[in-house]
Amino acid sequence: MKLHESIDQRLREFIDAQPMFFVATAPAGADGHVNVSPKGGRGTLVVLDPLRVAYLDYTGSGAETIAHLRDNGRITLMWCAFAGPPNIVRVHGTGRAVLPTDPDFDGLLAAFDAPDRHGLRSVIEVTADRVSDSCGFQVPLMEYVGDRDLLTRWTERKSESDLDEYRAQKNARSIDGLPALKS
Repeated sequence: MKLHESIDQRLREFIDAQPMFFVATAPAGADGHVNVSPKGGRGTLVVLDPLRVAYLDYTGSGAETIAHLRDNGRITLMWCAFAGPPNIVRVHGTGRAVLPTDPDFDGLLAAFDAPDRHGLRSVIEVTADRVSDSCGFQVPLMEYVGDRDLLTRWTERKSESDLDEYRAQKNARSIDGLPALKS
């Protein structure tokens, strides 16, 4: 494993080339569930600067990341090379969920190339306090076929009011009962 002072150009190019990444968070203390979520979709993650990344957080069946960030801010992002030379990059740090009602939302959203706003519930911004990469020798080689469009199609069938109602029912609390999105 190699530690880096920041996300340099080589790491940025690696991150930008990966079609998916993983997000890990956990509640404070010994109780509660650690959460790991796969994320993907071209253009949904940007490296903002050498110590900050952000990704688009669309409506989903849970809101663990948002709840855990509200609870303690700890987050780890991980990218694996499923094609080409083996590599794993991790960014450990603190994060925050920037909601559409937050003053910083539009500024962060501008960093993305024309994002689809329908169904977007937040932008997750992560500030790194540790950046590393490691060999990834055991990560399998896999072929990237393309992004799924199921979430986009699902949200297109919903009005903003429908999405608000869904979030109130499914995204208000984490599986451990921590507050996530306010209705």
